[in-house]
Amino acid sequence: MIDINIKGVLYGIAAALPVFRKQGFGHFVNTASTAGHKTVPNQSVYSPRSSPCARSPRACMEAGEKLRVTIISPGFVNTNFAEGVTNPEVKTQLENARDKFALPPKAIARAIVFAIEQPADVDAGEIIVRPAAQS
Repeated sequence: MIDINIKGVLYGIAAALPVFRKQGFGHFVNTASTAGHKTVPNQSVYSPRSSPCARSPRACMEAGEKLRVTIISPGFVNTNFAEGVTNPEVKTQLENARDKFALPPKAIARAIVFAIEQPADVDAGEIIVRPAAQS
């Protein structure tokens, strides 16, 4: 999780930042998770790496006024996440909850489009998107 979810963001920023600086503008859209805002049982490893602070390092926010940074924090989304869970009870709970109220991935895509479509002088810093049934 650390290599992909934290280092991956850093590598992406390192690759894009020189391009953004050269062209004079850019927009980072990083995904975090509502788990970074509220930890629930069985997410002690997942939650810290999902923190918006971990997912959008301050360095990219300080790169200039023409650089926008948006953090999208999805709640429960209908994905294959449960397939990687080895505890049968937790896996069943996740699958049941997913089938009951998880958001379609398209809901997160719409949030990303919303952030990108804002005028150049508007920075949608963070967007939390979760099912209404998820508290």
